[in-house]
Amino acid sequence: MTVSREFEKQMLGYGLTTAEILYRMPDHPALLQSFLWQEYDLFPQFPHLRKFLDFWSHQLDGVLHTVRVAHRELIKPAEFKVTHGQFLLN
Repeated sequence: MTVSREFEKQMLGYGLTTAEILYRMPDHPALLQSFLWQEYDLFPQFPHLRKFLDFWSHQLDGVLHTVRVAHRELIKPAEFKVTHGQFLLN
């Protein structure tokens, strides 16, 4: 039985990273276009995202405007701990 590449990365500490990239259209610089990038990456260095953005800035014509990043370490559900006691609020 083989495991997926994504599962192996999760075992090494990688987490799913999503980046919304806004860039200027090469032919119409006043217009912004959106691009969604998603990959397993390491928090907080984001080496894969940095490599992709470096490629973008050196090889593609659309000038980067904004990059918004979401990662499981940045946004995650609240954690609750079980306590032995009861508190009443009026």
